[in-house]
Amino acid sequence: MTTDKLMSTTEFCHDRVSVFNVGDEFCSETEIQAVSTEQPQTRFRDAVRVVADQGEYWLFDYGVVVFWGMDEEEIKRLVAKFVKQSESNLEKIEEHYLFGFANEIKISKDFITLPDNNPLSRLAVSHALAQSIKLVEFEQNAQNTIVNHSHLPETLAKSGKIALSRKHIAKIRGMLFRTKSDIILHYGLLDTPEFFWEYPEYEHIYNALAKYMDIHPRVELLSKKLETIHELFEMLADEQKHQHSSFLEWIIIILIAIEIVIYFVELAA
Repeated sequence: MTTDKLMSTTEFCHDRVSVFNVGDEFCSETEIQAVSTEQPQTRFRDAVRVVADQGEYWLFDYGVVVFWGMDEEEIKRLVAKFVKQSESNLEKIEEHYLFGFANEIKISKDFITLPDNNPLSRLAVSHALAQSIKLVEFEQNAQNTIVNHSHLPETLAKSGKIALSRKHIAKIRGMLFRTKSDIILHYGLLDTPEFFWEYPEYEHIYNALAKYMDIHPRVELLSKKLETIHELFEMLADEQKHQHSSFLEWIIIILIAIEIVIYFVELAA
């Protein structure tokens, strides 16, 4: 696609931006291309722009779609096609904003004012919106994990031990590790996107949105939640080791007791 065609004015059905996080059920790029064969597509590192009859949408590799000025029914139809399972079984996170045009980037009360009708300006905004909604998923997973296991430190503080079997503790450790590793593996997408290495002139637009969405403070808070999950993990590991050591100690005590009994039986004989 030529630069002139990319930069051509886009006609919008209305002034709404819709952001959907469909997560791990997001189709591959090949599958999406099969869905949108008649629509022009352009890739910018980890994002793909698809031009619709009215409006456009940006597909991010980590499972987020940002729709600009598109009809709501068309959005629902596309979201249903972008996932590997039926929409009725899909748990997705979505957010909506309004947008318009002026001389500079401005964000207030979920209204985004763009400096121009340049697709790359919308991509800069879309990066921040996509990161923010993905961060919501990470925040919810981390918070739910902490809340669901917050009783463990309290139990340990009251009784000095956790009244769970070694197998149950191992399952909880596995769950904590899975939550932490899922977030850590995707942590890099919360950094400044690589797109701005090639187009630094649009980074101020991204920064304005990132500041409005509190992305950096939220990432720092998420890091603290991950530290809490790590501490829970370490606590359970220590408890599991303690239970194993106690088990071995009881085996040794029982063996010693058996030897003593055998000794006295032989002595009496």
